[in-house]
Amino acid sequence: MEDHTIHHPAPGQPIDELALAEIKSAILAKLRLAMGKDAGMATKHDWYMAAALALRDRIVHRWLIADKRSYDAGRKRVYYLSLEFLIGRLFTDALNNMGLLKLFETALGDLGVGLDTLRQMEPDAALGNGGLGRLAACFMDSLATLELPAIGYGIRYDFGMFEQKIDGGQQLEQHDNWLQLGNAWELPRHEDAQTVRFGGRVIFHHDREGKLRAEWVDTKAVIGVPYDSFIVGHRTDTANTLRLWSARATRDFDLQFFNEGDFRRAVEEKIDTENISKVLYPNDQSEEGKELRLKQQYFFVACSIADIIRRFKQRHTSFETLPDKFAIQLNDTHPSIAVAELMRVLIDEEGLEWDAAWSITERTIAYTNHTLLPEALERWSVALFERLLPRHLQIIYEINQRFLWQVQRRWPGDDARLERMSIVEEGARKHVRMAHLATVGSHSVNGVAQLHSDLIKSDLLPEFYELWPERFNNKTNGVTPRRWLLHANPRLTRLISARIGSSWIDRPELSRLEALAGLADDDDFLDGLRAVKQANKRDVAELVSRRLGVALPPEAMFVVQVKRIHEYKRQLLACLHVVAHYLSLKRDPGAAATPRVFIFAGKAAPGYQMAKLHIRLLNDVAAVVNTDPAVQGRLAMVFVPNYGVSLAQAIIPSADLSVQISTAGKEASGTSNMKFALNGALTLGTLDGANVEIRDAVGHDNFFLFGLTASEVRARRAAGYDPQAAIAASPALEEALALVASGFFSLGERDRYRPVVDSLRWGDPYMCCADFDAYVACEAYAAAAYQDQRAWCRRVLANVAGASRFSSDATIRAYASEIWGLRPVKTNFALLRDGL
Repeated sequence: MEDHTIHHPAPGQPIDELALAEIKSAILAKLRLAMGKDAGMATKHDWYMAAALALRDRIVHRWLIADKRSYDAGRKRVYYLSLEFLIGRLFTDALNNMGLLKLFETALGDLGVGLDTLRQMEPDAALGNGGLGRLAACFMDSLATLELPAIGYGIRYDFGMFEQKIDGGQQLEQHDNWLQLGNAWELPRHEDAQTVRFGGRVIFHHDREGKLRAEWVDTKAVIGVPYDSFIVGHRTDTANTLRLWSARATRDFDLQFFNEGDFRRAVEEKIDTENISKVLYPNDQSEEGKELRLKQQYFFVACSIADIIRRFKQRHTSFETLPDKFAIQLNDTHPSIAVAELMRVLIDEEGLEWDAAWSITERTIAYTNHTLLPEALERWSVALFERLLPRHLQIIYEINQRFLWQVQRRWPGDDARLERMSIVEEGARKHVRMAHLATVGSHSVNGVAQLHSDLIKSDLLPEFYELWPERFNNKTNGVTPRRWLLHANPRLTRLISARIGSSWIDRPELSRLEALAGLADDDDFLDGLRAVKQANKRDVAELVSRRLGVALPPEAMFVVQVKRIHEYKRQLLACLHVVAHYLSLKRDPGAAATPRVFIFAGKAAPGYQMAKLHIRLLNDVAAVVNTDPAVQGRLAMVFVPNYGVSLAQAIIPSADLSVQISTAGKEASGTSNMKFALNGALTLGTLDGANVEIRDAVGHDNFFLFGLTASEVRARRAAGYDPQAAIAASPALEEALALVASGFFSLGERDRYRPVVDSLRWGDPYMCCADFDAYVACEAYAAAAYQDQRAWCRRVLANVAGASRFSSDATIRAYASEIWGLRPVKTNFALLRDGL
């Protein structure tokens, strides 16, 4: 057997010449045999594919060994179900984790190609919308690093999150064809394909023992084909599986229709079927869009549950042991149909009785809630369920009936409570409440920040918490330091390692970074922090100049808000502040104000018109600000298009001030706030989501706090909040709104931003007006603090040291010990490779 062992060279250690020769030989072999090119004909993409495939060989080899080891050990494993995996580029990440970066960089250099050039050839796999998908990717990284056996399940979208173009300030969506030139990281597993059914009807019959059984018949079948990618642990010999499902028709082509000249009907089934895995989050404003969304969710859940049951039956005979061997984690409400699907499989296909099947389901499944927004807590119409998943609707009704009996016994005669807690929402049009289904069918329900978990108990699901307090717990989110420090900020990584050694990199958590707090009076280290930040800012200034033609002064304070565009995240509040600051500079050209650069980025959902209008306003304001010579050098503003993982890795290390200003009580956790703090940005934020814990971790003096708290927001609403009064009390806000409404930023088109202004004046659902003056004052305080660079660098140091506790490794340890009951499976590649 070919030996793919590569000893990880320690930093500064000479490269093993034999290993280097082997890597070069492997790359050249892939170039010729896999790409069909010789070195003289090869394009940059050919070289990238050859290098990636050579690396994949080494990953697959250890994956086979690690997988066999975990199965042989008989250990429990977790199956992580998520509709999103925002994995980004894997090439450099895998090289870093395997300790092969320097080796491949040298090998490619010797072959006449640069690693930096090749890494740009990899598509930025955008199989997620934002924080939810990125968290899933971070968790997969941590699971492998901690040597915890896991499989991630999701959808292999043909087109991921759309590519965002900005034309005339407006967002335009273009398909993201990330698979156009192939994907080096995946292996198709046609032998593990699963059949998924939709529609049809349910008939009942008695089996040989006289028991009533259900049979789901006259259905339309879809094939789910799995594609495996491999997630490599950092400096471990563990590689876990990310299995993504692609929809295929049972019949690609109808020859009879074709011969009759009806060419479209000849391929209609194929088109309709493959739409299921075509696009991430199809617009669900129409009934057709809603149907496709539900099909997507059931498709990947049904494939995954079937795969889990197949794996279980390979080694076990009694389903009673399923919860002892397998844990299923639902990442938000999207996979919550798994509760009904697992019950269906256990009862209809495996012949278990209801009580036994329910006990297994409840003990196996756990649910993570990621949102407090009512519109994000999915509700599907009963009519849609009845049409697509009639058997599941029957099972949900039965689950609900048994659950409501339990509620009734606890609170007899409380019909209002029964209505509130019911999985099926009654009314003119009945709906299935998927968050309720997930809560009832799980043994654990967790939020993703302490404040969020408290609000789940008090506001979102208070009566469920009253019924089952033991089910509810908190698991504060985290981010993988491999991607968001080592990979994203190599300058800071080198600076830290030069002072405290590099062993902090190899520890499963970042606790050693807390030692940096002791360097607060070390002038050399503080100077190093400032030099790192300035170099990162120059890189971003160059990126912006190249992409947008806008010059950013690197010496200015970089104020950054990059995230999904949504009203509750309040990019609008930040934009209105820029308008007010612009007006103040125009009024007083000689004012000694700290120069600012405001950087925005993010995508709005295609059907979210107000968020798209906010993007246009941001771009229109930037166009005016950047062309006004009166503020040149003192104020600049950019909206960088097509935000994704790679762009985040470029922008986040450059930030001086991280803008985290969601309306208190609306953000579940946030993870960009953690990434910014870890990279030395100070947070300007509300007491929302994980901001609360970040503030405690980095020190209250190193966090710029403003705004209403969650309880104050509720109180203001209850008292009859009047945004007009808040506007009247703020001359700066009134002036800014009047300027926007006048058409000043829209080439005289006065009505362009009427919906934005009217929304604030007559409703202001996210309290922008109420928080405006506090935000302006807090940002001004931060800008004044920035002028004392020595004191600012101490605050930067406190953020880097304090944010070390927000590693996804620590989060996953908590999941593993407190929810899943999972233990690591240690794999020694060198000892086991010969026994494969």
